[in-house]
Amino acid sequence: MHVLVMTVVHHPEDARILHRQIRALVDAGHEVTYAAPYNARGVVPRSWVNGVDLPRAAERRRFTAVRAARKLFKSMRGKIDLALIHDPELLLAVAGVRKRPPVVWDVHEDTPATLSLKPWLPAFLRPPTRFLARLLEGAAERRLRLLLAETAYAGRFKQAHLVVPNETWVPDTASPPGDDRVVYLGWLSEARGVREAVEAARLLQPYRVVVELIGYADPQTRPLLNQAVAEGVLEWRDFMPNDEALKRLDGALAGLSLLHDEPNYRHSMPTKIVEYMAHGIPVITTPSPRAVELVERYRSGFVVPWQDPQAVASTVLFLRDNAEERRATGARGYAAARANHHWPNSARRFVTQLEEWAGVRR
Repeated sequence: MHVLVMTVVHHPEDARILHRQIRALVDAGHEVTYAAPYNARGVVPRSWVNGVDLPRAAERRRFTAVRAARKLFKSMRGKIDLALIHDPELLLAVAGVRKRPPVVWDVHEDTPATLSLKPWLPAFLRPPTRFLARLLEGAAERRLRLLLAETAYAGRFKQAHLVVPNETWVPDTASPPGDDRVVYLGWLSEARGVREAVEAARLLQPYRVVVELIGYADPQTRPLLNQAVAEGVLEWRDFMPNDEALKRLDGALAGLSLLHDEPNYRHSMPTKIVEYMAHGIPVITTPSPRAVELVERYRSGFVVPWQDPQAVASTVLFLRDNAEERRATGARGYAAARANHHWPNSARRFVTQLEEWAGVRR
């Protein structure tokens, strides 16, 4: 089976797209052409995919990227068995193309709910844009195949669709958590709690506990992080490929997930929480419903109030001073992740479903 995977929004090293889904397809013996904004992001394709560069869609500059993706799709439609797209924008790139192979849209997030998190979109345009997004989703459900990243997304659609959750690779063993370094892994923005992380780092400085942030920061957040790094408040490693970034979790004291109370986060499970558990470190999270459900079910971490850096720092110091609790919490999280959130368990269902839609037999 030859699969064309396309994104113009996500980083080419996106964990879900490259390190889980594409890796699963390649491991199953399938050929993958991966079209993504390599040049715009300053990366090169992995050796195990056929890489094709696309422009990046960012803020209001999206038309050029969609047009390039449409041109690529039309040129390859007779050479592939299936196309897998990862952005709502790419619904326009495949719409109306005749004699096309099956097209699968992987629904990563609640698109209408994310509009409140886009500062470049004027407030007066958000209601009509939200309405158009709903119409686009409905058209996609009628004409394409859908995969969902969250069970909570099912309510937006009329039919049942396969859920391919944001799980992670869980190593065979996990190192015990340490006592002097706290980590955050993921996109950095105001709504994802970067300001609280910086303030917590300031509070922890006298106790010689380092806060390490790993991830791409949006333009609004970068000045704050650059200033904090210049002052020696914390360490910021910017974007790292997922397989490299996950190694930084080993031996940390705890992992942070400080999301704000935003509509798009209320029914989404932060992947970083599962990644922290997979590497045997306690989780510190704000009370996002899915995060609370996960942490309380497995007793794998602690919940702090919204936008409360003092509570974050206090929880970190509690864990630092209680080695037995720290290790037991990390061990419970690791065992739960290994048993219930190990990506290979979902990878088999994902690959089998794409093979079925493409009409290809092993």
